[in-house]
Amino acid sequence: MQPDKLVMMVNQIATYFKTQPGTDQAECVAAHINDFWEPRMRTTLSQYYEDGGTGLSDLAKEAMAFLRVPAD
Repeated sequence: MQPDKLVMMVNQIATYFKTQPGTDQAECVAAHINDFWEPRMRTTLSQYYEDGGTGLSDLAKEAMAFLRVPAD
């Protein structure tokens, strides 16, 4: 999947969780991605973030710390 599509998707997820109460929104974004995205998508997103993450929302960037990325 193309990185721009993944950026759009993760930003949509982050937009939803940003409206939820509490202080664990970044963890919730990552949990959703970890639960529902296939490993290749998570790997592509992680690589995109490491390459600068242009276009990722602040909350999406925070969530990257909690993302489970498969080992090579």
